[in-house]
Amino acid sequence: MTTMNRDALDRQDIVMLRILQQDASLSVGELADQVGMSKSACWRRLQKLEKEGVIKGRVALLDANTLDLSLTVYISVRTNQHNDEWAAKFQRATEQIPGVLEVYRMSGDLDYLIKAVVADMPGYDRLYKQLIKADIYDVSSSFVMETMKHTTCLPL
Repeated sequence: MTTMNRDALDRQDIVMLRILQQDASLSVGELADQVGMSKSACWRRLQKLEKEGVIKGRVALLDANTLDLSLTVYISVRTNQHNDEWAAKFQRATEQIPGVLEVYRMSGDLDYLIKAVVADMPGYDRLYKQLIKADIYDVSSSFVMETMKHTTCLPL
């Protein structure tokens, strides 16, 4: 996979990507019609964008509330072990916890930021007990009370 500068995308690429970010279930024919190109040209562009790593995959976005995963939590983690061995252990631990959606290594006052979803506070407690097995120095959690904006669409 190579990297593609955003400036390397032409108008049709950008239109295609905007449409796919809204509905990746469109057939190549439907997408080609909306973009204004032939099916074969659209297919070639899709293949190129996938090969270049611009399109990482196509997924179904699920509604967490409908699936009884209505509690979103952001977990701030600090560690006093800044070494590769601990980082690998922490990564393995977070990868094995189903409710953990995202993990970021951060700059500033905290070392890692985790986004997770659980059904309720007992679900969070179970997640927390799994997480602290990674020998964490300090954990602080904030619970989402209201989602004011949520999107998976990147600005193109």
